[in-house]
Amino acid sequence: MAATPATTFLKSKKIAFDLLDYAHDPRAEAYGLEAADKLGLDPATVFKTLVVCDGAKAHALALVPVARKLGLPAAARALGWKRAEMGDKADAQRLTGYVLGGISPFGTKRPLPVVADEALTAVARVHVSGGRRGLEIAIAPADLVATLGAIVAPIAVD
Repeated sequence: MAATPATTFLKSKKIAFDLLDYAHDPRAEAYGLEAADKLGLDPATVFKTLVVCDGAKAHALALVPVARKLGLPAAARALGWKRAEMGDKADAQRLTGYVLGGISPFGTKRPLPVVADEALTAVARVHVSGGRRGLEIAIAPADLVATLGAIVAPIAVD
């Protein structure tokens, strides 16, 4: 399996992780839910990586369970911003170096602050994109938080 910037990053930091590969369906619209379904994972353990911005120049990554939505006001509070909005798709790809549906919080082109929903502390392993569609990284939540310097806060809403 070809390396991605995410796997290269984790290997360089000597962080333990597993890779889970599946055949991505190009017609899928909810990439994280597709990953959970095809890999037989509990959706509560699969987190999507979203790019958010403060409406000006600041950008960050937000990690939320795939079956939930990002609460933008909660993300803004956690990041110390006045407001947060979803980042532009082109900016998301430019800042991370990944395509939509394959954005990993690891190995981004530009280091970005990370805020992760507190739900990740309730599971033994979390799954995030491995840097391309059809590839997931399984990692201990504590390793994810420590490696990324992530802020853990209640940012997901139903």
